[in-house]
Amino acid sequence: MRLIIDDAFELDDDVARVDREALWAFLSRQAHWQRWRRREDVQRQVDPAARVVGAYRRDGGAIVGFARSVSDGSMAYLSDVYIDESVRGRGLGKALVHEMVTRDDPSSMRWLVHTDDAYGLYRQFGFHEPTE
Repeated sequence: MRLIIDDAFELDDDVARVDREALWAFLSRQAHWQRWRRREDVQRQVDPAARVVGAYRRDGGAIVGFARSVSDGSMAYLSDVYIDESVRGRGLGKALVHEMVTRDDPSSMRWLVHTDDAYGLYRQFGFHEPTE
């Protein structure tokens, strides 16, 4: 799958295209989640993921966003979703999550996500905040 977002960005689910150095740089320095992971942990999680989708600049292909899922076929966990701060506010996060959770029949998959601050984004795709 390769999906053009606008003249500047595209989404691609080719795992070989993921810039592992850039992914590690973001997750280890800018992400506020799972900072306990080592580089080897992150690398080991990418290849066997049920799916990965990267957001890329069309002028040179630099990765500016990422998401991966882990799944057993009926339930999936959405993880490591990010958009680089330099390109936020352009709809890439929405496009990335939309592509991840609606590629197949959304009613056939139960999606889970853990977030402290992004329920505004995820709510648009049917996610709900946890209850006590």
